[in-house]
Amino acid sequence: MDLNDGLRAILKDHVSWSKRRLDCFIGLLLALIQSRHMNLTQLAVNFGGQATLKSRYRRLQRFFQTVVFDYDAVAHLIMQLFDFKGQSYYLTLDRTNWKWGKANLNILTLAIAYKGMAVPVYWLVLNKQGNSNQRERIALLQRFIRQFGRHGIQGVLADREFIGDQWWQWLTDHTIPYLIRMKDNQLLTNRRHAGKPVQALFRDLKAGEQRVLRKRQRIGDQWVWLNALKLETNELLVLASNQRLAQAIQVYGQRWQIENLFQCLKGRGFHLEETRLTRYYRIKKVMALQAIAFCWAHKVGEWKHRAVKPLTIKQHGRPECSLFRYGLDELNNFLLKTVKSADEMLRFWILFLCPPTMIDYDRSRSGKITLRI
Repeated sequence: MDLNDGLRAILKDHVSWSKRRLDCFIGLLLALIQSRHMNLTQLAVNFGGQATLKSRYRRLQRFFQTVVFDYDAVAHLIMQLFDFKGQSYYLTLDRTNWKWGKANLNILTLAIAYKGMAVPVYWLVLNKQGNSNQRERIALLQRFIRQFGRHGIQGVLADREFIGDQWWQWLTDHTIPYLIRMKDNQLLTNRRHAGKPVQALFRDLKAGEQRVLRKRQRIGDQWVWLNALKLETNELLVLASNQRLAQAIQVYGQRWQIENLFQCLKGRGFHLEETRLTRYYRIKKVMALQAIAFCWAHKVGEWKHRAVKPLTIKQHGRPECSLFRYGLDELNNFLLKTVKSADEMLRFWILFLCPPTMIDYDRSRSGKITLRI
């Protein structure tokens, strides 16, 4: 049994594709990890098989044109890989966008903050340029809640784009805490401070200082708790929340993890922007492929860091590379080997299939893995 057989056995429990389509997806997955480019020409070069390069390229085109994805099944696979079900986590919401020709490619992504790198669960390709609207954000959260409930959600973290009365009220009505950055010139609407910008309440803060207001303030039609931090650049970071949080600034720091995710999917990883696909339903499929590849590489990086060789911490206090990059390099090294042992293939099946709580590691040079059944 080779690596493709192992991956097929794992994925067939999550997708209802024929063997031929499943093999094509696995070939795409392995080609993406080897080439680190989402360009179909690059993928076709690394796609296995005896067919000509032109035939392989056409096969990949047909896959993205015709194959139907079950995105709920993909989300369940991702949640299982990291054992998120039954755990508590922060959701983070953001967009990534770029332009190819006249096409605006704009993807709204819902992810879970996890070890410095957000894990994508759902995404919505916006058939427009610019910010998402409140209805689109609510729809994405509703889809997540229908599949996984809201009991595990500790809060929703988002940047300045994600404000709005309807959106905030919906989160409050569903007892979902939120922590969302605001523009510092946002006007207050309560009687005492009506017409004043939010920054007026924090004007005396010095660089590095932060403050939590003791009373709620009204923004639009919503009463929110405000927290602020004066950054070293003298920029004011103001956070709004429907709950009073003593460590709001520290919690909000996890929002940056989704920016790290986008860097992995784009310039520092799979070069998503180099795809020449522009139809929104094809881009959504591309994101599913990249999300699964990202999760696999991240899990391999976790294993190598714990069981084989811990990442070196540099003088600036950060590791030499991310867990994602650490795992991606290891997967690349494995796939480039001409001869692969059965133990090596089993190791990578297990790392793809099992949540972390089911895996025991040791720190021997072999990186032995055992399952906790």
